[in-house]
Amino acid sequence: MFGISPPGWAHTLGSLPAIPLAIYMFARHGRIVPRSRPGTIYFISMLIGAATVFSVAHQPASNAIGVVTLILLLAGYGVGLTQRLGRAGVYTETICLTLTAFFLAVPAVSETSRRVPDGHPLVTDLNSPLLIGAQASLLVALIVGITAQVIYLRRQKMTRPMHAEDVG
Repeated sequence: MFGISPPGWAHTLGSLPAIPLAIYMFARHGRIVPRSRPGTIYFISMLIGAATVFSVAHQPASNAIGVVTLILLLAGYGVGLTQRLGRAGVYTETICLTLTAFFLAVPAVSETSRRVPDGHPLVTDLNSPLLIGAQASLLVALIVGITAQVIYLRRQKMTRPMHAEDVG
């Protein structure tokens, strides 16, 4: 179904939970909250997706996105484990994790539009105006989103990362 191999299904189903979790955390908290239950599940799901992309990638850019996503994911979750960076750590954490969501969304939109509906996909090639428009919209959302997050964090004057007890 949809021309997806067994490793492709493992990759897709492993990373799929990250999408609604990211949407939930962005809507509820304005950012991905790493030290929360949804944040922990997001981390595991993103780790599965980024680590398995190498077994299913057909484009060289896919491997690069996988590597960058892994680096950003580990940096975003790791920076909160130290207090050395202080307030800058919260900004670093937020930006890194928002970028992971972006690097999940770009191939998700591309692959979904090239496979759905089964047999008659919305897009047949990577240069489709529909696909380019969707990816451009994701880029605009990323720029607007990170800008809004930074403004919000500056107004909140957060001095430490948000923890599970902060999100109820």
